[in-house]
Amino acid sequence: MNDARTQERKARRAHRPGAALAALAAAQFTVMVATSVVNVALPQIRAGVGLSDTGTTWVVNAYGLAFGALLLAGGRAADLLGRRRVLGAGLGLFAVASVVAGLATGPGLLIAARAAQGLAAAAIAPAALALAMDQFPPGPKRVKALGVWGAVSGAGGAGGVLLGGLLTQAGGWPWIFHAVALGAVLVLAAVVALVPKATRPEPGRFDLLGTATVTLALTCLVWGLTSARGDGWTDTRVLGALGLAALLLGAFTVIERRRPYALIPPGLLSTGRVAAGNLLMALLGSVWIALFFFLPLYQQQVLGSGPLATGAGQLPLAAASMLGATLAPRISRRIGAPATVTGSLLTEAAGLLWLGTISADGSYLADLLVPTLLVGLGLGVALVQLTALAVDGVPRQDAGVAGGLVNTTRQVGGAIGLAALATLAGSVTTHAHQPPLEALTSGYRTAFTVSAALLAATAVLALPLTRRARGALPLAGAAPMVRPRRDRSTDGAPVA
Repeated sequence: MNDARTQERKARRAHRPGAALAALAAAQFTVMVATSVVNVALPQIRAGVGLSDTGTTWVVNAYGLAFGALLLAGGRAADLLGRRRVLGAGLGLFAVASVVAGLATGPGLLIAARAAQGLAAAAIAPAALALAMDQFPPGPKRVKALGVWGAVSGAGGAGGVLLGGLLTQAGGWPWIFHAVALGAVLVLAAVVALVPKATRPEPGRFDLLGTATVTLALTCLVWGLTSARGDGWTDTRVLGALGLAALLLGAFTVIERRRPYALIPPGLLSTGRVAAGNLLMALLGSVWIALFFFLPLYQQQVLGSGPLATGAGQLPLAAASMLGATLAPRISRRIGAPATVTGSLLTEAAGLLWLGTISADGSYLADLLVPTLLVGLGLGVALVQLTALAVDGVPRQDAGVAGGLVNTTRQVGGAIGLAALATLAGSVTTHAHQPPLEALTSGYRTAFTVSAALLAATAVLALPLTRRARGALPLAGAAPMVRPRRDRSTDGAPVA
């Protein structure tokens, strides 16, 4: 009897959901930091490694391409091979690839290391999200966990810019990658110590044909979109890549209908909450990734800020994003999930519209501080609500692929948005009959204004979509329904 009680107390002490969530959120933060950490240091990296214009672009693109193309495969691998195991392997590869990137002396090795970082991130992100959901059953505690997740995701992009500026100015660009490697090692140690060993991996087989088809499709899509920024939308290779992506995505749809172990389970997208969450996350991502691309450029190229000042300028945005993510469940309980999603998107749109008034002779305090606070606040709330929408009601055995899917839609949406907005901004700058700084500012103003319009349209779309989703299952922070009902999308099991 006493032995049983002792074992029970040891088990309770061993399973500390809060500590496990902290380790998993740190893994997510590491992935998001790597997305933007090189942006500020690109001029120094270019000089240090001898990059061409195309090579400089691919220092950023190689990471995003591998990350976006392999997320679905990473999520399914986490479900079938074990989430903790896949997360650990991803963090180990991430650390090694980061060290190699910091030691690179030529363009080829650096770009290859960035692609390896993206591959590792594609394993880390869905596995960490699925493990985080495993720690907390549906209810208030999961809502709080999603708030933490949204806070670190929103802060990761701004944190990467800050870290990149600080390390570049203090020790040179290689320290960006060495610091990320050290962080990955520390996170791996925390995961081993704090995240409990999960139950056996989910039964099933890996859909090799579906995985290969969708991975190649996403690779062609992201490559075509990112190449369009430099080569133009009418370039033969860009059009060929986009056309091949469309064909492969069509083939993937046909293949998945006939596979007993489909990469994306047939019922996953049949419910309004998952489809709505991923659609809205893609639209949010199309603006989010571009935001952390254009802001540092405006600060450095127009305002003349150094790497450290540029990075420090992202701190208010990161703080506002974390505050928004923390407040999201409380706001949703008070005014309802549909109003919360719509209001957060409109808040972010208002900040971007304000950024659309920047000037060539402006300053950080006058032109950026207040609008970036609005952007950060809206972004934090929206991330929590849309992540909850995209994973709520998903059966446990599909949690990894659901996490991979929502990350995929965000990354692919970001690639599409960045390619389109960068092309638009470049066109405006090229055709502006103004002095260079004025022309650059005109391009950035256009990008921010169009981003604001896109988010406002997304907010209008979100209202009916989240209402339908809420009719099926409450979003984060909403009051749970009392009567169980039968939900066909979860294998006929009653849900509350």
